[in-house]
Amino acid sequence: MAETALMSVNRYRMRHKARMKKNSASLILRLLKRPDRLLGMILIGNNISNIVASAIATVLAANIWGAASVVISTAILTIIVLIFSEVAPKTFAVLHPERVSLAVVYPIYYLLKIFSPFVWMINMIANGILLIFNVKVGNRQLEPLSRDELRSVVYDTTGKMSRQYQNMLLGILDLNKVRVDDVMIPSHQILGIDIDLPWDTIKKQLITASHDWMPVYRENMNQLLGLFHLREMAGGLISGKALDKELVLKNLHEPYYVPEGTPLHTQLLHFQRMRKRLAFVVDEYGEIRGLVTLEDILEEIVGEFTTNVDSTNKIDVQKDGSFLVDGAVTLRELNRVTKFRLPLRGPRTLNGLICEYLEALPHTGTCVRIAGYPIEIIQVKENLVEVAQIFPKASEEL
Repeated sequence: MAETALMSVNRYRMRHKARMKKNSASLILRLLKRPDRLLGMILIGNNISNIVASAIATVLAANIWGAASVVISTAILTIIVLIFSEVAPKTFAVLHPERVSLAVVYPIYYLLKIFSPFVWMINMIANGILLIFNVKVGNRQLEPLSRDELRSVVYDTTGKMSRQYQNMLLGILDLNKVRVDDVMIPSHQILGIDIDLPWDTIKKQLITASHDWMPVYRENMNQLLGLFHLREMAGGLISGKALDKELVLKNLHEPYYVPEGTPLHTQLLHFQRMRKRLAFVVDEYGEIRGLVTLEDILEEIVGEFTTNVDSTNKIDVQKDGSFLVDGAVTLRELNRVTKFRLPLRGPRTLNGLICEYLEALPHTGTCVRIAGYPIEIIQVKENLVEVAQIFPKASEEL
């Protein structure tokens, strides 16, 4: 029981208990650092007891029933040892390794202290034989879990941890798989201010803006001048200053750029270190591809934690269970809102996904099935899917 339990005990749970000042758990970890000594002590006792039992049974059978009964006694003893010394106790130890380990750790520890010279001699011979095969025996360290192994551990916590916390942990582990261009707002959807427009139009944009920061540019987003903080506009109005183009240009903040392909976990650290909340994603030619915010990254971890007006307008659930979706919606956002599993490798928007599968320009009324989801193109504008209707999988409808 001791051998099986100690070799199969959950070492990470023992490490946790050791950090909680549980002496028995700390002792188990100490013994497991040198499994050769631990196994040496257990197997010495195990083999001595089996050999002594066999010798005694043979002598008793020969003296009482004669030499012919030795074979019978050997067969009976083998069955007894197999059931009561091997199968039954080891099965119990496998089913309850922690319980058995905590019960046997102190007897094993003190026996190891008493028989340490004998154990040392046996281990020296055994380790020398292993060394011939280039197997070196030393202190065994607890191997760290890889990211995929840790993800499996989190999956195994189902029922012991709320689904929300489980999804948050999985979201953190998956940040390295997601890039900023997977969650960014495409450049053509960025709400900004063209400084060349009339001041009345600019002022109306500033008053009705739903974000704290507004990009300011000339003609197009690639001629970005900077970022204007709307709170500064409020402060100017309160102080009685007349807000105009000159004041806006004077109070612009320098934009922060990041290259496309940056993993989210890296960008999150950059945001933290540089005390920024948004960044413009640029390609290899320096052209702006989109805008990524701290909120976008946090939503990959915790899900939708605020009311996203844009998502509500772009993804509209119908009475029949289907969804009317704006073609510019990113697939990650679409999967998160609808709980669908559309492929994320390749195109990043619904329009791109449909066009890739069609291998042609989209037309109104065209239907396509992608990953089992029937999709109908409802509206096309300038060779782009403007609105599409997505239905649940056929198997789900049945």
